[in-house]
Amino acid sequence: MPYHIEKIIPACEQQYSQVIALLEAENLHLDRNLDCTYGLFSESGELVATGSAYKNTLRCLAVRKDVQGEGLLPLLVSELIADRNEQGFFNLFIYTKQKSALFFEKLGFYPVATAGDKLVFLENKRKGFEKYLDALQKESSTAAEEPSAARQNIGAVVMNANPFTKGHLFLIEQAAAVTDQLHLFMVSDDSSAIPFNVRERLMKENTAAFPTLSYHRTDDYLISSATFPAYFLKDTDEAITLQAALDAALFTRIAKALHITHRFVGDEPFSRVTGLYNRTLQEALPAQGIELHVIPRKQAAGVPISASKARILLQEENWEQLADILPPASLHFFQSPEGAAIISMIKTMGNLTHY
Repeated sequence: MPYHIEKIIPACEQQYSQVIALLEAENLHLDRNLDCTYGLFSESGELVATGSAYKNTLRCLAVRKDVQGEGLLPLLVSELIADRNEQGFFNLFIYTKQKSALFFEKLGFYPVATAGDKLVFLENKRKGFEKYLDALQKESSTAAEEPSAARQNIGAVVMNANPFTKGHLFLIEQAAAVTDQLHLFMVSDDSSAIPFNVRERLMKENTAAFPTLSYHRTDDYLISSATFPAYFLKDTDEAITLQAALDAALFTRIAKALHITHRFVGDEPFSRVTGLYNRTLQEALPAQGIELHVIPRKQAAGVPISASKARILLQEENWEQLADILPPASLHFFQSPEGAAIISMIKTMGNLTHY
């Protein structure tokens, strides 16, 4: 065989520069969030194909034009799958250009959703998304039934809550007041300063008084590093908008399964990414029969409450100001020994402002 596969590390500048050049030749960019990168090299040491992975997603796959059609990419995909399996990831995802989707289907990936004619999201688990929808229906005693006259207004909130603030509570209050049933989708991707098990616990504790609320994990299907890396990374507006459109397509399928007719989001004066995301939802959801409600932010001392500000105050252990923006369950947690450990971790982080 005239080619061999090598694992590439950033410290190897000569090989890494070849990866960047090959991706740029294919109008791609090196993702900033990668766990591993592999290259397929010729006998003379030239890079002819490359592929990378982050958690359970395959990324940055490209083959040099003059060797396309020689069956090289399947070799890299097999190597990446083996690498991910060794790390404990078996349910794998990829998003790719429309023209490349059929190729990955032949390698055992199945389409989940598309964003226009530009982006396709696939997974290697047959009917994986359908099983996720089935699980969502089972998590709510009424979600699987046809909505009755008493349950015409079914709403949804998707929430990261990093951490859960009085602003998040206000959004839930506003949504619950005008719906007969409200689904809270908790972003379960662990890419936030506060671990998901803590965020999930605080979301449930702070909203326990709402009897019409159903709780769901988003898994790999809503605002996750699998489907929406730009949510956590600085990226171009086009990429953010495209990936938000993909997220909207996935949510539309979820909404149809649970008869959701309303989605609620907070307005976004701080984050450009989330602002673009909200605008994309405003364009996409009404056409699918889902009304988007943008709720003004709750304020404290005349300033909109934000999770970014809460994280900064936690770094400073400014309990006086935290009492103004955190509800009792959140405040009590962070003042506990368990919460102190989370604060210590947050103090080691750099800029905590949401891009």
